[in-house]
Amino acid sequence: MRRDNHPKMGARMRAMDFVKAAALGLVLTAPLGAAPAMAQSGLFAPAIMVDGSAVTNYELDQRARLLSAFNTPGDTAAEAREQLVEDKLKLRELQRVGMTLTDEGLQTAMEEFAGRANLSLDAFLAQLASQGVARETLRDYVKVNVSWRDYVRRRFGSDVEVTEGEVDAALARTGGPDALELLLSEIIIPAPPQRAQAAMARAQQISRLRSTAAFEAEARAVSALPSRDQGGRLPWTPITNFPEGLRGLLRTLEPGEVTQPLPITNGVALFQLRDIRETPQAPAEIAEIDYAQFAIPGAGTAEALAEARRVDAVTDTCDDLYGVAKGLPAERLARQSVAPGAIPQDVAIELARLDANEASWNLTRDGALLFTMLCARTPAAAQGADRDAVRNSLLNQKLAGQADLLLAELKAQARIVPQ
Repeated sequence: MRRDNHPKMGARMRAMDFVKAAALGLVLTAPLGAAPAMAQSGLFAPAIMVDGSAVTNYELDQRARLLSAFNTPGDTAAEAREQLVEDKLKLRELQRVGMTLTDEGLQTAMEEFAGRANLSLDAFLAQLASQGVARETLRDYVKVNVSWRDYVRRRFGSDVEVTEGEVDAALARTGGPDALELLLSEIIIPAPPQRAQAAMARAQQISRLRSTAAFEAEARAVSALPSRDQGGRLPWTPITNFPEGLRGLLRTLEPGEVTQPLPITNGVALFQLRDIRETPQAPAEIAEIDYAQFAIPGAGTAEALAEARRVDAVTDTCDDLYGVAKGLPAERLARQSVAPGAIPQDVAIELARLDANEASWNLTRDGALLFTMLCARTPAAAQGADRDAVRNSLLNQKLAGQADLLLAELKAQARIVPQ
């Protein structure tokens, strides 16, 4: 019989499933590996000695029953040995620093634990008792892990930081199920007004190429971008980085095909598709792009290029550009946060290849070289999202990592002897 076909059994097992999830979120574990079978020298005889402190056969049996009640996958006997050894190490560390959980605190923690299964503590204990789990077993399980959690937060909380960029990145990973990444090569042919016709004619010729080698040769010969040194090759790039109007065109390409010439300000752009792949999860749709442009007079001169490299060397973030522009005319620096569709196509193409706080200086306007820096991409998921919840989740992940390192250190220093 399927368990969900019986109403009472289904409710009971769903409750246990819920508590299992809660337990996994509460306990910070680090595997020890397979352990030998439980010693048979008596129920209360030592099965493992941890720095002189005994883990008994009874404790092993009870912890395994508790894990089974939580529907813990895998070998519950081996998992019980891991957890109980770790509990001894945790308790010793807690005693060393003088941390204890009061009786009132323990009662509250047990009630909260049962509440995660939508049960009162008495009802929860009754369900555990029906599976042979004693009240003291749950008490010990909750006591050590709540105390350890509080200790980890107290010890490492002030040293662990979650940045806004990490929150944005986590939100960006909440996109749709199908993602496309493109492996492209690029060419931008300079096309000032006096050369626009010739540039377009050359671009038309290139658009008919189907050979990657031929495209790369053209990139080295005519492209105005630094990528020309690599034959115009770009790394794998999410299709969502590109302007929405360009995505449909890129999706129609077969490997080796080249786009039709794309007119941009003072230039013509072409892309060749080298490969395409799906990734497990699409980045979330970008709702807003924050970017800055710093105008450097003398586009096309060695002095302007040298100044762009100097600015790049002294700026780590977009905010640093305010210091660079201090004392200069206000129009030299422009920063804006706008929807992707509101960005000029040549700027959008330039931003597509940048990560946050990366810069390029391939664009020009009105005789000035534009130092262009991507400040941030704000995913649509971030608008109205509970950033505090995401931040807390990331913080807990980092604290769990610190706890794992500490527990590994305690294990390395301990004498653990099976009996």
